[in-house]
Amino acid sequence: MHDNDAEGNEFFKCDFCRSPWSEDRPMVEGHKGSIICEPCLSVAFREIVIGSGGVGPRDGVGCALCLQTNQIEHWVSPLDDTVVACRECIERSARTMEKDPDTDWKPPI
Repeated sequence: MHDNDAEGNEFFKCDFCRSPWSEDRPMVEGHKGSIICEPCLSVAFREIVIGSGGVGPRDGVGCALCLQTNQIEHWVSPLDDTVVACRECIERSARTMEKDPDTDWKPPI
């Protein structure tokens, strides 16, 4: 998400925890400026991919990262239950984060 009231790195915030971007908080960008940070991605990956958890799609609530309302599991933001990430985007973001040479992130096991 973009915080229009902030400047510099504070402008870029994770849609799920609202923490600002920093060198020690890498992020993956989705569609139209949506962002998930490494800590949120790790939690989402553990809950959805490893733990087979999550919630089903809700009427009118699309994935913050791809904007789709698909019929797969979603991870819900701990701050706002209308902000969700679908399993596809969690897996795609994990592959992207893992390939980033500026981070040593690995999917949780």
